[in-house]
Amino acid sequence: MYYYRKFLILVGLGLMISCSSNPYRTTNKVYAKKAKAYAKELSKFPLEETQNDSALNYGEYPVGTTNFNLRRPNFVVIHHTAQDSTIQTLNTFTIPKTQVSSHYLIGDDGEVFHMLNNYYRAWHGGIGQWGHTTDLNSSSIGIELDNNGKEPFSEAQISSLLEVLKQLKEDYKIPAENFIGHLDIAPGRKVDPSADFPWERLAEEGYGIWYDEEAIENIQFENEFFKENPLKIDNIDPIFSERIPILDKFLFPNVIPANFDIAEALRIIGYNVDDLDAAIKSFQIHFLQEKEHVDGILNAEEIKILYNLYRKSL
Repeated sequence: MYYYRKFLILVGLGLMISCSSNPYRTTNKVYAKKAKAYAKELSKFPLEETQNDSALNYGEYPVGTTNFNLRRPNFVVIHHTAQDSTIQTLNTFTIPKTQVSSHYLIGDDGEVFHMLNNYYRAWHGGIGQWGHTTDLNSSSIGIELDNNGKEPFSEAQISSLLEVLKQLKEDYKIPAENFIGHLDIAPGRKVDPSADFPWERLAEEGYGIWYDEEAIENIQFENEFFKENPLKIDNIDPIFSERIPILDKFLFPNVIPANFDIAEALRIIGYNVDDLDAAIKSFQIHFLQEKEHVDGILNAEEIKILYNLYRKSL
């Protein structure tokens, strides 16, 4: 009986160990094999045999510089998965046919999966643009948040995200304004992360930009502010009888000029405005946290918010 019970215990332990083994060990081997192949490829330069076979007029012998390091990411693009669970997304990112990946996946419970070395190029952004950067995959870290796009983000998840962002900012010196969303780089094509995402909280921590609510209160439109020219000085010099537009910009920074260009302001912030309606809608979701009222039309209050962000981005 003693040996029988001992046998059952050993079998049970064996089953527990088997069940607790990494279910992604097979895809991890694929990852390791690909990483090894890329490392081998990088170590080949300079190539004597390539120089000998090339039609280019190479120098007499190959020369490798001693001054270099790895390229570093300069953007962070945040997504929501639009799937139903972390497990579902892990499977999506480990099946070759899906052709989609990210560097990090953060579960609703705050669990962090670092799926790709930060120096590698993940397939998370697709076709998109931010400012003059048109290949965000090559210059960014992709972070996916387990969220179907219709629910709030959990506190545990956002806390873990902030820890990841802190590490990334320290490691790669990423500017605050370069923490953006998928919807920002792909207006009209993507809407993640949703309007529930706490962009203001992130901006307060130094990740992304946000508008100044106190400044918004003081912003006025030109036709309201200049009912009478505040610079006009009678009986001194005719030059002071007319406003000078170039001076308005510096003397009255909280006055929105009559010729304020919404498209240009969005472009300065970073949006691709080829499709202006789509760019405005992405702006509304990100900065106005709109859910129902995403119509591509900015009211007076929203234009003030845009103007404040535009001034911050100059």
